[in-house]
Amino acid sequence: MNTTALDLERADALRTQRLLASRIARAAQRGMSLLEIMIVIAIMGLIATGVGFAIVPRWQKAQVDTATTNARAIRNAAISWRATSGDDQCPTVSQLVQDKMIDTASKTEDPWGAAYKISCTEDDIYVSSSGPDKKDGTKDDISVPKPAGR
Repeated sequence: MNTTALDLERADALRTQRLLASRIARAAQRGMSLLEIMIVIAIMGLIATGVGFAIVPRWQKAQVDTATTNARAIRNAAISWRATSGDDQCPTVSQLVQDKMIDTASKTEDPWGAAYKISCTEDDIYVSSSGPDKKDGTKDDISVPKPAGR
C-alpha cells in the first residue's frame, strides 16, 4: 500500500469518528419527548396511589390507638385524683391538669381535635372521645373502659 491510500483510509476513519461524535452530541441535546414525560408521570401516579392505599388505613388505626392510650392515661389520672381528693365528684380534664395529675404537655385532645370527656358513676370512671366522625353515640366512639354491651 502506498502512502496516499493510507492517508485516504485515515481520513475516512476520521470522518466516521466525527460523524459518530456529531450524532451522539445531537442525541444528547434532543432531550425527552412529551410522551416520555407523560409516561413517567403516569407511572409515578400509580406508585403514589398504591402507597396511599397502603398507608392511610395504618395511619387511621394509629390515630385510634393513640386516642385509646391517651384516654387510658386520663382515666388513670382521674382515678388517682378521686382517691387523693376524697371527693366523689367527677373531675374534668382541665381540673386534672390544674391539680397536676396530668402533665401540661400531655394530650388533652383526641387526634381529631376534640376534648376528651370524663363521666363518672359510683363504681367507675369513663373517658371517651367522639372518634374520627366527631359525633357522639356512633359506632366509632372510643371509650375507656368499654361500656357494657359494646
